[in-house]
Amino acid sequence: MLNRNQYFIREHAGLLKLSDVYDILDPVSKAKIGEAREEISGLVKFFRLLIDKSLMPTRIAVYEMTGESRRLLFSIKRGVALFRPKVSVIDASGASLGHLQSKLLSIGGAFRVFTPDNQEIAQVKGDWKGWNFRFLSGDTELGVVTKKWAGLGKELFTTADNYIVSINGEPAPAINTLLLAAGLAIDTVFKERK
Repeated sequence: MLNRNQYFIREHAGLLKLSDVYDILDPVSKAKIGEAREEISGLVKFFRLLIDKSLMPTRIAVYEMTGESRRLLFSIKRGVALFRPKVSVIDASGASLGHLQSKLLSIGGAFRVFTPDNQEIAQVKGDWKGWNFRFLSGDTELGVVTKKWAGLGKELFTTADNYIVSINGEPAPAINTLLLAAGLAIDTVFKERK
């Protein structure tokens, strides 16, 4: 799954959800190739009824789908987030793949993508209202995240989002993992609210 240039992310719609589920689809065939599932404790779900979701810890597990079975590829994990949340990207065995860090004084909420040895590989910048984001390494665009309109009823009555994560150049699993994690984190960690 991590050797692709494009991923279509479709959030499951629902009223009063306490955890989120996202389908990861091939944008051409619309076949389900993966799933991102928020896996949090019952205690965190309870506190989400009282406290803003963006302040609470979260863990998003990303699975590759093969038929009816699934295999954990990586997880996105954030602890309690009061100021500049650091989001860890962890492989299935628990090893660090890198992390995402909010910029200190950023208008618009940009964040950085780092490798496990703390080397910055990209900045994620964009329009939080219009849902257009760019993965930038200096002046080089590594990829983009663009929102896909889901229809008037869904847009007005749910917070479910549909978007495409596109990665430029030859697919490289290590970079793809971090950029896909960054694309998912825009919605699941940095943008989501109660």
